[in-house]
Amino acid sequence: MLQQILQEMYIDPELLAELSEEQKQVLFVKMREEQVRRWKESELKLENEDKKNPRKRKPGRKGFVKFLEGSDGHEWVWVMGDHPNDKNIDDILEEEAKTEALRKAELEMEKLRQQEEKELKVRLEQEQHDVELAKKKMEEDIRRKKEEAEMYQSIKEARIVAQRLEEEKKKEEQKRVENLRLRACKKCEDLQQVSDNINILSKAPHAVAKGRTDQSSSVQLKNSSFAQERRVSMEKVEKAKRRRSNELYVRWKEMRRQIEKSAEEESKEVEDNWHYREKQAKEAEKQMQTLAKRAREEHCNSLRLTSSVISAASAFSEGVKPPLPPKPKYLTQNALASQNGISGTKVSRKKRSLRPKNKDDVVKWFLEEEKPQGVGIDPTTKEVATWFHGVISRVDAELMLQSKTLGAFLVRVSERVWGYTISYRAEDRCKHFLIDTSEAGYQFFGANQVLHASLHELIEFHKNNPITVMGGEKLRHPVGQSKDPPDYHGLLQPKILESHD
Repeated sequence: MLQQILQEMYIDPELLAELSEEQKQVLFVKMREEQVRRWKESELKLENEDKKNPRKRKPGRKGFVKFLEGSDGHEWVWVMGDHPNDKNIDDILEEEAKTEALRKAELEMEKLRQQEEKELKVRLEQEQHDVELAKKKMEEDIRRKKEEAEMYQSIKEARIVAQRLEEEKKKEEQKRVENLRLRACKKCEDLQQVSDNINILSKAPHAVAKGRTDQSSSVQLKNSSFAQERRVSMEKVEKAKRRRSNELYVRWKEMRRQIEKSAEEESKEVEDNWHYREKQAKEAEKQMQTLAKRAREEHCNSLRLTSSVISAASAFSEGVKPPLPPKPKYLTQNALASQNGISGTKVSRKKRSLRPKNKDDVVKWFLEEEKPQGVGIDPTTKEVATWFHGVISRVDAELMLQSKTLGAFLVRVSERVWGYTISYRAEDRCKHFLIDTSEAGYQFFGANQVLHASLHELIEFHKNNPITVMGGEKLRHPVGQSKDPPDYHGLLQPKILESHD
């Protein structure tokens, strides 16, 4: 497949999407080498043609070069150092060294200036940020103090109102007591006048003594009823005074409780808001740290990948290839087929197009060339291998591997090429490695790959040996079927296919 791609110098975009990153890089290097090889061959061919049939330039033709002639009639030639005004090589080298030193000094000074400007800019931004933070903090303190002052002002006003009500209550009570006192004084004056009248009458003749005695008894009765009425009135006044005092005190206490409750709720709301903002800031900082860590890891991976590609490209360009790992000993296709219980008839591969046209071509290819060789059959149990799957898409394979652990894998028949694809569950994503089939055996797409006699042997080999050195992908946990009938039903059950026909 690789030779066919290099011959046509074209790869289908769908086939390119099936390749892993490492296989894409290998393909890019090989295609670049093929371009360089073709260019060298073309240049060598043109040089040979020019030597055999040199082209003569016509005089007067545009682009014809005419050299300046000297006094001897030949081309004028100047040799550096022959003229007295020419500088020797040491002077020229010294001038070049001075010029280069001046240029490097200017570059260093420019870099230093840029670095100082950058540091100054960062420092100014930091100072501006600190000033803004201090300003915000000051505004927050002013706002908090203003709110506290407003709250204290409200409490102070409530106290003033309560004091005013208390003073009004005292004035009203004093007024009532004064009125009662005036009324009592008036009553006392009336009683005094009655008493004087009694004394005057007591000096009268004895004839009216009896009448006076009766009149004195009635006056005493009136005085006792007045005293009782005054006592009842004083008790009512005292009760009203206590009741009003209690009402005003309860009202002031309720007002103060409401003010304190409002201040407490507002303080709690401010504290909750502060906690919420602090939590948001911590989450944002944690997210930024995660993004920075991920960016550093991606940058390191990119640097490692780039360095490996550059070293590989430089090695190939210099003609030095890295040593290949020892190729495993494997059985021939006929021996492997007989070991799997299949007839040892040699299966020849037909010359096919670069990629299949549709799924039916893939099924036909598998039934004609792959199934007779025992592909997908475990030679130990003579059953279908757990990791073998039919013609399923890349998306379906990733869905099956999504919830699996690191090292889970499956092998699916590719619908893009005449071969297979290993879908592997890596740490952060799913990887896909294309397996190329040929007359010699099975190998990963690319040059200088380990060749295996069977697909089963390739899988067993990479259970202990990583697929790529950088990724370290070892096939550890095979992923089987998740539905019934299995997805390889149309490949390993030909009788059912014939019944449908």
